[in-house]
Formats: sequence, structure tokens, C-alpha cells
Amino acid sequence: MKIEITEKKENLLQERTEVRFTVDHTGEATPTRKAVIDAISKAINAKKGTVVINNIDTQYGRGISKGYVKVYKSEEAALKFEREYLLKRSGIGVKAEEPKKEGQ
Repeated sequence: MKIEITEKKENLLQERTEVRFTVDHTGEATPTRKAVIDAISKAINAKKGTVVINNIDTQYGRGISKGYVKVYKSEEAALKFEREYLLKRSGIGVKAEEPKKEGQ
């Protein structure tokens, strides 16, 4: 998997950087959200708890995906500005579920 940042824009009002990217995954499956978050975090030196994937679109029949990611200054900023379902998909602010006891 090779990731290329195609556009990077600062959004000071919402305390984030908006990033458009292209992933070349020829011969492989479409990368998972976690793999994309890890790659973006390494590429722009961001903490993993601050990266929120908005969308990833795969081109049919090709090993290329394009997407849009928002990288917040802090996890608190992400929780303040981002929609809950996107935070959950990106693994931000999600508490680990307690194991259920037998009989429940």
C-alpha cells in the first residue's frame, strides 16, 4: 500500500487540517480504515486519536482509492466538531466494551 497526499488545507476555525489522498493498493484488497489512519498519521506526523476518515472511494477494477481525512489539533477538538458516527468509525472516543457475564 502506497499513500500519496494530493491536497492539504488548514482550517483554523475548526482546529484541523483537511487532507485529500490517493492510495495505490494494486494487487491487494482495499485497505482498512485503521491501515489508512496509521499511514496518514505517519505521513503528516499526527497522533492517531486525532485522525477522522470522512470517506474512501475505490475505483472499480483498479487498485486505487481516493479519500478525505480530517486531522484535528487534539482529540478534544475532534470530539467537539465531528459527527458521532464518524468518530466511532475512526475509533475516537470509543470505550472498550465490558465483557458480558454469563447469564446476562
